[in-house]
Amino acid sequence: MAEQDRYGGWFGGNKADKVQDKVQEAIPKTSGAEQDRYGGWFGGNKADRVKEAIPRDMPQGSGAEQDRYGRSFGGDKLPSADEISGKLPQRSGAEQDSYGRWFGGDKLPSRADIQDKIPKTSGAEQDRYENWFGGDKLPSREDIQRRLPHGSGAEQDRYGRWFGGDKAPSAERVNESLPRGSGAEQDRYGSHFRPGSTTNIGLGGTASTLGLIQHAILPSFGFHSGLSVIAYGIGRYTNTVEVKDWLWPSGQVANAWWSAIGIPVVYEGASLSVAWNALSYSQKLLLTGVSAWGIRLFYRVVSRTLRRGKDDPRYETAERKEPNFWNKVFFTKFLPEAVAQTLISLPFTLPFRAPIASALAAPFPEASPFAHSVAVFLFTAGYALEILADSQLEAHARSGSIDLDREGVWSIVRHPNYLGDALCHFSFPILLYSVGQLHPLTLLGPAANYVFLRFIGGDKENEENQEQRYLKENPVKYQQLQDYKQAKNSFWPSLSEASNKWLWTVAAAGAGGVILERSLFSFLRS
Repeated sequence: MAEQDRYGGWFGGNKADKVQDKVQEAIPKTSGAEQDRYGGWFGGNKADRVKEAIPRDMPQGSGAEQDRYGRSFGGDKLPSADEISGKLPQRSGAEQDSYGRWFGGDKLPSRADIQDKIPKTSGAEQDRYENWFGGDKLPSREDIQRRLPHGSGAEQDRYGRWFGGDKAPSAERVNESLPRGSGAEQDRYGSHFRPGSTTNIGLGGTASTLGLIQHAILPSFGFHSGLSVIAYGIGRYTNTVEVKDWLWPSGQVANAWWSAIGIPVVYEGASLSVAWNALSYSQKLLLTGVSAWGIRLFYRVVSRTLRRGKDDPRYETAERKEPNFWNKVFFTKFLPEAVAQTLISLPFTLPFRAPIASALAAPFPEASPFAHSVAVFLFTAGYALEILADSQLEAHARSGSIDLDREGVWSIVRHPNYLGDALCHFSFPILLYSVGQLHPLTLLGPAANYVFLRFIGGDKENEENQEQRYLKENPVKYQQLQDYKQAKNSFWPSLSEASNKWLWTVAAAGAGGVILERSLFSFLRS
């Protein structure tokens, strides 16, 4: 027990109780914090007032700096979250949308306005800018699309419709004519003459007229000119003008073989067998026909020269006695015939030298079996007519007769050999037509040959020479010649010859040729 409690009562009163009450009143009623423990000892409850003031001054917003200090410094001076949200842009994050409203309104074009201005066509410059400058001043995509060629990429297809129509073959026609084989030349060109199908072509750079002149006609003329120079040298050395007649058939046959076989072998490295096997049946038929015509005529001219032992009487003229005759004859006879041979050989050189141009320029690219048979008929009839004319003329000469030969096929026309030659040359373009290779230029071949035979070096020259010789040497033959000219046409048979058995013999030979050729074709295809 405390001393004051034990002894308090002994010393006269309850002074300890009084002291206890006063101490109890002085004890702090707050927390044990320093400000609570001592606050009441120094004269009042200052800690309670501080405690109440502190919550009022605490920030009521978020923990952001502007919320924590905004109220501590005398009010809500910063804009509220709602005010700030109202100021924030409501559009995309693009610069014109982000700042448009902060500077006093939507001064930049809206997205909808810009969307209306965006071109709806392709990204081409004329489409992207055409509507920004006040209208559709440039052609629309649809206009251009209508202008674009719908054919192949060939020049005649790309530009054909821009100049008023589809003058070139359509894409379908060209596509049907494209080669189905490999890209090798023998596959690309080999089927150009295949019967029963459209022409197989490739694309190339000789379709234009200048291209044909450069790649086909000029090289062909150079070929014949070179041979003419050689023939001229031989003729001058032997004093024989008739050498140029040797060149007439042989040069054309050589050019045909060079165009079909020589060029692939020399310039493309193909072997002879490969080059030959690359040719289609109709190509071989064309080449065979030209060779048969040329070999027969070459044999006829050479054998006649050798048998005669001297130059052809047609060239024994007064001009021959001039001292500068051989200086001029190259330009008056040899070179002009080189030009003629270049034109005449077009039907059997152009299809080999420029097959693409021939196919593209063909007016009727579809194959025609009927035209094929007509070509074979004309060639066979003409070839038979030439053989019969030459053999009958030689037989008449061997008989020792002094009369003109007016029997056999010579009873049809006065120059059946020239007629047969013309028929052979007419057959070549028809054969090209039958397989879709008839370039219009190839028609110059038979036309030039006909003009030469009729008006330059054929029956006209021959009859003029005959009249001069017979008038001097054999008046009887001269009179027979005049009667012969009155009775028979020079070149084309008259209608009265319809009853001539020799005319029908020749026609039968042509029909037999068609049957034989068709049988051979079927055999080779079986």
